[in-house]
Amino acid sequence: MAKCTIRYWASAKEAAGTAEDTVDADTLESALEAARRLHPDDRFLRVLDASSLLVDERPVGRRARDEVTVAKGTVIEVLPPFAGG
Repeated sequence: MAKCTIRYWASAKEAAGTAEDTVDADTLESALEAARRLHPDDRFLRVLDASSLLVDERPVGRRARDEVTVAKGTVIEVLPPFAGG
């Protein structure tokens, strides 16, 4: 397991009540599971499920989250859908 940082933006930050968390994980999925344990309320879970994810500035897209590995110092960014023009 490696220490990685999860950064929350916009409504994800509001729902988490923090801008970032540091978690121990070896895959993106295990990092997200740690985030779910830290912030178990329904609002956060809905925002997390609807969000796009970046791992070290690279979009995850449709890749399986349990196949995306993380290492010490990895930064995961949670980008909820944005509205505006």
